[in-house]
Amino acid sequence: MRLLEALILALAFAGAAAAGPPAPLDPPALAAAVAAGELPPAALRLPSDPLVGGFETLGRTTGRSGGTLRILLPKDKDVRLLNVWGYARLVGYDENFELRPDILSAVEVKDGRVFTLRLRRGHKWSDGAPFTAEDFRYYWEDIANNPALTPAGVPEELLVDGRPPAVSFPDDATVIYAWEAPNPRFLALLAQAREPYIYRPAHYLKRFHEAYGEAADIAALVAAEKVKGWAALHNRRDSMYDNDNADMPSLQPFLIEPGGGPLYRFRRNPYFHRLDPYGMQLPYIDAVEATVVEPGLIGAKTAAGDSDLQARGLSFADTAALKSARGKGGFRVLLWPVTKGAQVALYPNLTAADPVWRALMRDRRFRQALSAAIDRDDINATLFFGLATPGNNTALKESPLYDPARTAREAVFDLARANALLDEIGLTQRGADGLRLLPDGRKLEILVETSGESAEETAILELVAPAWKKAGIGLLVRPYERSVLRNRAYAGESVMTVWSGFENGVPRPAASPDELAPVRQDMLCWPRWGQYVQTKGQSGEAVDLPEARRLLELYAAWVASPDDAARAAIWTEMLDIHAAEQFTIGTVSGVLQPVVVSNALRNVPENGVFGWEPGAQFGIYRIDALWLDR
Repeated sequence: MRLLEALILALAFAGAAAAGPPAPLDPPALAAAVAAGELPPAALRLPSDPLVGGFETLGRTTGRSGGTLRILLPKDKDVRLLNVWGYARLVGYDENFELRPDILSAVEVKDGRVFTLRLRRGHKWSDGAPFTAEDFRYYWEDIANNPALTPAGVPEELLVDGRPPAVSFPDDATVIYAWEAPNPRFLALLAQAREPYIYRPAHYLKRFHEAYGEAADIAALVAAEKVKGWAALHNRRDSMYDNDNADMPSLQPFLIEPGGGPLYRFRRNPYFHRLDPYGMQLPYIDAVEATVVEPGLIGAKTAAGDSDLQARGLSFADTAALKSARGKGGFRVLLWPVTKGAQVALYPNLTAADPVWRALMRDRRFRQALSAAIDRDDINATLFFGLATPGNNTALKESPLYDPARTAREAVFDLARANALLDEIGLTQRGADGLRLLPDGRKLEILVETSGESAEETAILELVAPAWKKAGIGLLVRPYERSVLRNRAYAGESVMTVWSGFENGVPRPAASPDELAPVRQDMLCWPRWGQYVQTKGQSGEAVDLPEARRLLELYAAWVASPDDAARAAIWTEMLDIHAAEQFTIGTVSGVLQPVVVSNALRNVPENGVFGWEPGAQFGIYRIDALWLDR
């Protein structure tokens, strides 16, 4: 069966109600507001076909409504994670990484290119306004296709062969996206941790749009907020992902309340569209309190019992101390494998501006030498007690695309091979300190740029440096703020960066291999090639390395492929190219992420996996189904 045909059946089955939903019940926390007439009863707040259950696996049960969940965050902007973990999506992944309708009641796919999205009738935004096809129309016509709000045009992720879809709105509960060619990326795009938000609360944002709002009102707001014009005002109010506008309606389970940090409060969404099997409106938890603390204090405060659910700001290095404190702190420590292709990876910048470094970084022998001069077993033993897997940045064992030979290819510690490759390149001259010299006489000393956010990155680089020195390679580390780090790479100013590996280390054939091809600027090994593709040649550089061009060809073939077998073959070749070429240089994978869970918190699975894409970290485990037994 073709993949999309199978997906149609899966989505249609998941969206069908077998015997009708149970009668909705008001959470006790909302009962007083309902009795006072401040809120309509649950039966009038929820869609006529709410999403019922869907979390009764991995030993989880229905629970008790009420309570406040406490979490710790290292940065104010991390309030956006409540929208990530809330994971209300048009379609989303379940715990088996299968796509299911969520905000949508069903999806119908024709020829892999026409997607009919069926909304749940009666669904409402968090302020009680109807959620309808008008919200999709507003995004498409008034934001995505408005040059003032989207100067670059329709977002690249919504293009196929450089062409946008035809989007239509037959009725209030139906939206149709139709491309000229198949778009196998579309449904997975909607399920991302950071979704594209192809809908907006039109009733709220129209006030700030020049085509709908009162000119005097807009002018007054522009002046009061000291922004350049209506578009800047609109963009400031349009905060679907950043979650920093308490006035903006939402479809997520928790709503941020007015006021700043360091203590951010979130309340339940009274119009949230999910029920438990007995009809109780979700989320079970009434509120979330998120406290921003210094990143270095998160481990200690978690150990003191100040958080009910904590992974943010914790690393494997914290595990022993957390386990020692769990009795006194009233929590348990779960260890979930991280699903990144590598916990930490080095990114040689093949589009670096410096011509000497560029030539060197584009020589596969140099990248292979760098990889061969890393003692991954030492990293694993020293930092991860031998529990991680040394090897490449590639598909993990939890993926059907896993190949143990690929994990090890060009990733075995071999100083003799590293030195031989460097000699073969012609880097035979050395300075008095033993470091090799570049062709122009400079030291072969690689400045590795980091965001400074990860202690693991620093610790791994400290172990890489002495091994590289034995091969005559120097390693210097320089931290930059995250946005500065990325902008330097994008401009070709950096020679090498360090970051985590592939976001999706557990890919299925149907997952997009866009991390493996130079189609995105944010891939730090070839950002200017990615710019060129994303901007259709308006900026960046055309891909001029044969192996990278082959990856582009394979990516295009994946987009056009009709079934999983063909896509699996494409994925396999792309992963093999990466292992051979060492475009990214992995260290270890399968590192265990400590997840601290209060003894009062229920329905957190004992055995989970922790990843941003796919899964949205806690998202696939339904934080709306967590409950507190205080």
